[in-house]
Amino acid sequence: MNQVAEIEAAEKQKMANKCQKIIDHGINVFINRQLIYNYPESLFTDAGVVSIEHADFDGVERLAAVLGGEICSTFDHPELVKLGKCDLIEEIMVGEDKMIRFSGVPAGAACSIVLRGASDHVLGEAERSLHDALAVLSQMAAETRIVYGGGCSEALMAHAIDLEVPATEGKKQLAMEAFAKALRALPATIAENGGYDAAEIVSNLRAAHARGDKRAGIDMNRGTVGNMVELGICESFKLKEHVLMAAAEAAEMILRVDDIIKCAPRQREQQGGY
Repeated sequence: MNQVAEIEAAEKQKMANKCQKIIDHGINVFINRQLIYNYPESLFTDAGVVSIEHADFDGVERLAAVLGGEICSTFDHPELVKLGKCDLIEEIMVGEDKMIRFSGVPAGAACSIVLRGASDHVLGEAERSLHDALAVLSQMAAETRIVYGGGCSEALMAHAIDLEVPATEGKKQLAMEAFAKALRALPATIAENGGYDAAEIVSNLRAAHARGDKRAGIDMNRGTVGNMVELGICESFKLKEHVLMAAAEAAEMILRVDDIIKCAPRQREQQGGY
C-alpha cells in the first residue's frame, strides 16, 4: 500500500509540475482538447486560470487562428509560445445546448453560424443554401464588380445582340437570335417562379430596354418592370460571367455532336418451364 501511495504521489506531483508550467505562461484561460481531471482543474482555479476541456479537434485549429495564438503540445519554453487573446469568453444557451462564445477576437471578421432545425433534412438544406451564399460572397471579395439583377443584365445583353443582328450576314443571324432568346429565358424563369405572366413581363422588359432604360428589371413584389437601382437588386459580376460561360460552352458541345452511336438492345431470351 505504501508503494502504491508513493506512485500516486509521484503522478500527482508530475501533474502539478505540468500544470505549473502551463500557468507560468501568464495565461488566464487554458483550452484543452482532452479531459481535464479534478486535481489539475483545482490547480488552475487556484491560480486564477479558467480551464476549458474537450474542445473540438478541428475547431481548436480555427479558434487558434481567430484568437491569434498557436496550439502547444509542450510547455517547457513559454517565451517561444504565441498566446491568443479576446475581450470576452462566456457560456451561452442555444436551444438546449450550452456553448462557449469568444467575443472581441483579433480577427474581427471571424464568426460562427449555428444552424438549428426540426430534422436532418431541414438542416442539410439550410447548410447547402448557406454554403452557396458564402461561396458567392467569397467570390465577390476577390471581384468587387456587380451587375443589376432581376433579369436586367440578361435583357440588356439580349438587346445589344438584337441591335447587331440586322448588320450580320449569313446563318450567324440565326445563332445570334437564338442566343438572345436564351438570354431572355432567364428573366422569364424568374417571373414564372413568382407566379406572374412571364410573356407579358418579358415583353415589357424588352420594350423598356429598347427605350434606353438600362436599369429596368423585374420587380417581384409587384410583378412589373422596375428600376433595379432603386430596388437595390444586384448580382455578382463574376458569378454572372461564370454562368454565361458555362451555359455557352454546354450549348457549343451539344451543337458539335453530329452523330449518336447507340448499342442495340440485347434480345431477351424466352425461358419456358417456369
